[in-house]
Amino acid sequence: MKTAGWRSAFIYGCAVALCQPLAACGSAEAPAAKREGAETRAPIADDAPLVIAFGDSLYAGYQLGPKEGLAPQLQAALAADGVPARVQNAGVSGDTTAAGRQRLNFVLDNAKAKPALVLLGLGGNDMLRGIDADQTRANLDAMLAELKRRDIPVLLTGMVAAPNLGADYARKFNPIYAELAAKYDASLYPFILDDVVTDPSLMLGDHMHPNAKGVAVIAKGLAPLVEEQLPDSE
Repeated sequence: MKTAGWRSAFIYGCAVALCQPLAACGSAEAPAAKREGAETRAPIADDAPLVIAFGDSLYAGYQLGPKEGLAPQLQAALAADGVPARVQNAGVSGDTTAAGRQRLNFVLDNAKAKPALVLLGLGGNDMLRGIDADQTRANLDAMLAELKRRDIPVLLTGMVAAPNLGADYARKFNPIYAELAAKYDASLYPFILDDVVTDPSLMLGDHMHPNAKGVAVIAKGLAPLVEEQLPDSE
């Protein structure tokens, strides 16, 4: 990870340490805040490549409007680059890697088409709950193995351990994403909140989740990696 990324990761880790009693990265019951000024997007063709964003509250659009989460903003960023794709929101607030592993096949089996790409972003809630990093690794490994079995490319988005969990936990947790990306030849975005968590104007008041502007930064960072994986992209 680049130097700025490590700084972002450290600051996020400190914020997570302060908020860790919440014990989950968002809640499925949290109300969505209303937002103004949502832009009208051109319709995407039914046969456009399907991208599934499979993750936790950072993917689900915690406390954001229906057009402000990662899936709609990434779809808009791709369209702005002339790359039409349908981005499906498969984020569930509070999901651990174990929960994601349980629902992955259901999401894939019920998709309207075979995904051209799956964004996989889980592990933050494992970290918040202090779940053994070996379990996190095993669950992510199993999901990546299933996606490889189905011949579906993956873009893995990483997370970092909070400092208060200790150096031993960090040594086991932090390398998981890069090592699994290498093992499965997956594309990697090392830290999902890179260039976002260091700017309070891009974060919600909980200091753990991005606001709509922060999600836009994430989508802009992810878009080139997504475009590389889509059919007919150069």
